[in-house]
Amino acid sequence: MTSTTIELAPVCKALDDIASAMERALAGITTLRALLSPEEQKQETEFNPKDPRNKYEIGGLMKLTERGIEICYRLFDAGKTRYAVKELMDISFGASDHRFKAWEKAGGINREKMPLD
Repeated sequence: MTSTTIELAPVCKALDDIASAMERALAGITTLRALLSPEEQKQETEFNPKDPRNKYEIGGLMKLTERGIEICYRLFDAGKTRYAVKELMDISFGASDHRFKAWEKAGGINREKMPLD
């Protein structure tokens, strides 16, 4: 019986090259998406999901304000996923999922939008 020895350095280099190429491809896709849909980019700059006015503290926990809830809904209106809203708003997935279901119940994209300020 013979054992095959694989040198790890070339394998690691190949994996790094593949990962780097994938990152460049994703960056290119993001750029292309921004070029093809400037409306979406404009919509995102109308408000800041991390604005401190979107949350308040109660008992050591951060909760969404009415403004923060509306920001979540507008992100869902823009086609963002629950995972994307979780990251953008810096909230838990459970909170994002709860807001998504409330957004759907309120009529989804056809709901009545509330003023931000």
